[in-house]
Amino acid sequence: MSIEVNEALAARTVEVRRAIHRHPELGFEEEATAALVERELDALGIAHRRVARTGVVGRIDGAAEGRTVALRADMDALPITEKTGLPYASDLEGKMHACGHDAHTAMLLGAATVLQGLRDQLSGKVVLLFQPAEEGPGGALPMIEAGALDDPPVEAAAMLHVDSRLDVGTIGITPGPVNASTDEMYITVRGVGGHGAYPHAAVDAVPAAAAVVLALQNVVAREIDPLQSAVLTIGTIAGGYRNNVIADEITMSGTLRAYDPEVREALEQRARRIVEGIAAAYGASATLELVRGYPPVINDEELARRFTEYLRGHARVKVERQQPTMGGEDFAYFAQRVPGLLIRLGVRSESAGAVHPIHSPVFRLDERALPIGIETLVDFARSFLGVE
Repeated sequence: MSIEVNEALAARTVEVRRAIHRHPELGFEEEATAALVERELDALGIAHRRVARTGVVGRIDGAAEGRTVALRADMDALPITEKTGLPYASDLEGKMHACGHDAHTAMLLGAATVLQGLRDQLSGKVVLLFQPAEEGPGGALPMIEAGALDDPPVEAAAMLHVDSRLDVGTIGITPGPVNASTDEMYITVRGVGGHGAYPHAAVDAVPAAAAVVLALQNVVAREIDPLQSAVLTIGTIAGGYRNNVIADEITMSGTLRAYDPEVREALEQRARRIVEGIAAAYGASATLELVRGYPPVINDEELARRFTEYLRGHARVKVERQQPTMGGEDFAYFAQRVPGLLIRLGVRSESAGAVHPIHSPVFRLDERALPIGIETLVDFARSFLGVE
């Protein structure tokens, strides 16, 4: 049966989570958070090492030889000023744990506590991945490049992500695509500046840019299979000097998102064609720079199926097959290297005021979900290592 977290560990997990929440740190700045993780692992007698600047890799060895499974938690915060009014709200202006990474880290430490106590029952090893910079610029790939999956060789990996769409007590597991790729595009439209009273003597970049924005909507609406998922969003537009000056340059930025690699490539190619062609039709020129972001997260279907069955047979949670999202996650890199599973943890609760989406300055979660998260991480490790 599933392990149930005792009151002492639940209380300690809340305490750790709130300590991290009060002192949020952005990507690759997580020195205090990494030091807290290291102190907790030291107290548990768990060996660990630093990788990728502020990443921490711990290792729990079972009593017998067997397989190796990894559990991952991200540690970084967002550049958001917190407005929850909670007594343990962020002490730092412009920084907030608005995505639940404080809870992820605390729950993985809780799972480490349980698994370290079960070493005599384990055949194999559990690798603990405390990752920096998920919100950017990305810490998963640097951890992998530093050998986080190699010593010992990891055979499967899982992570939990809090989800304010799911009630406390609910776990979401989605086989196959679960998060989208997150590519960035930067567009520059160039015309010829001039006086606003003499448009015929200039090439106005503003209407050219406006036409580009409108035409780009056809990429998804008319050039992508309706049965495929894709997003093209223009998020910023800037340019011009004043009301009576014709702009010579407009800059825009946006995001391209997809699950399928072929759709991902098609988005870039078609967006580039439209940007260049529409600008030329207005007598202007344009360039599109694409910055590759995280790849899509593809949950291993067999891993998803088996763990869903395990939870339904062993745990006290409700398991739902959740719809994928177009949000991004750099756990994708781990899931490219080994069979991976991104698991959603319900944290929604009307009574606790936990109803706001992640990345909101008023985001909060119901801390009753923390023991459930610990149990789910432990259950994944136990199920993969063959412990009933």
